[in-house]
Amino acid sequence: MADIFRRHGEAYRQALGRVERRTMSAIELCRTAALGGHVEGCRSCGAIRVAYNSCRNRHCPKCQGQACRDWLAARQDELLPVAYFHVVFTLPVEVAAIAFHNKTVLYTILFKAAAETLRTIAADPRHLGAEIGLIAVLHSWGQTLTYHPRLHCIVPGGGVSPDGTRWISCRPGFFLPVRVLSRLFRRRFLEELRVGHDAGWLGFFGDLAHLAKPDAFARLLAEVRRLESVVYAKPPFGGPQQVLAHLGRYTHRVAVANSRLVSMVDDRVAFRWRDYRHGARTKVMTLDAHEFIRRFLLHTLPDGFHRIRHYGFLANGHRAAKLGLCRRLLASQQSNREPSAESAAVAAERLTLTHRCPCCGGAMVTLATWRCGQAPPNPFWNDTS
Repeated sequence: MADIFRRHGEAYRQALGRVERRTMSAIELCRTAALGGHVEGCRSCGAIRVAYNSCRNRHCPKCQGQACRDWLAARQDELLPVAYFHVVFTLPVEVAAIAFHNKTVLYTILFKAAAETLRTIAADPRHLGAEIGLIAVLHSWGQTLTYHPRLHCIVPGGGVSPDGTRWISCRPGFFLPVRVLSRLFRRRFLEELRVGHDAGWLGFFGDLAHLAKPDAFARLLAEVRRLESVVYAKPPFGGPQQVLAHLGRYTHRVAVANSRLVSMVDDRVAFRWRDYRHGARTKVMTLDAHEFIRRFLLHTLPDGFHRIRHYGFLANGHRAAKLGLCRRLLASQQSNREPSAESAAVAAERLTLTHRCPCCGGAMVTLATWRCGQAPPNPFWNDTS
């Protein structure tokens, strides 16, 4: 990705906003001498290696691997010994076009509507009758890098009863009725969208400029209201290992990983994609370099926007206390068929990356560091970045 930006990004950069320009610069400089680095040595065999610093930009394909492993290690103690479900909320095409020019407002509405929908239906005694928790992760890309905003929610299969005295489990293999979720989500989302329009929070440009008028926007809402919102739930995961692995695939993904890039010939970029409409077959798509860069940068997030959020008994303010209550209630049920908490710890430990020597597997220690603009220490020079 950095090579594509270095070779073709300069001509494209002038038409970009600040977030996109900063993203391109960070990816270009990531793990180069320009950001500084450090020298590591092995205590056992004496091997020396030089590593350049990462840019730590959340859109960088190189930086998200370690960030993902660190995040998963922190989540291992929060997994409960219950089945977990994956629920996805997708915006219709008509609204996605508005979302692109109003990312902060529309993404915030998407998070709020999806979380309220899940918690409201789960609290209804006709369905589950319990307080649930969930982790919501925002994605905005499809396999071919088109703009396709949606919310992935990982939800434990059950919750705490209203009086806090027992754990209520959902039916085996079934969480909540999708059609009920879909209709409530559509209503909540459109209500919030109308509030945002009335408050003047939305901007409309180009072909959408006419939507600034209240009557035109009302007609759009009426059209979208007749559509079924795309909400679907996947089968439950097999255990904590699968939950952690699945979270890792969603929480810190970027629009396209370096591993999917096939070639860059002249001004054409080829990358692999999976065609889910035809049996998930892997295909190769070739785009003009500027078109590839444009599609990649469609998915940059506004400054300070959190794309991973926690709700219900997993909310940050009371997570530790609520999880403690959940574990006590689950322990009192003595459900032998559910996976053990130890298996989650084992899975997270396997995902945690440690600094090991590539030659003998021994512990690596830092011998020297240098900052941006400084030259690496010559006695240790053995670049393996």
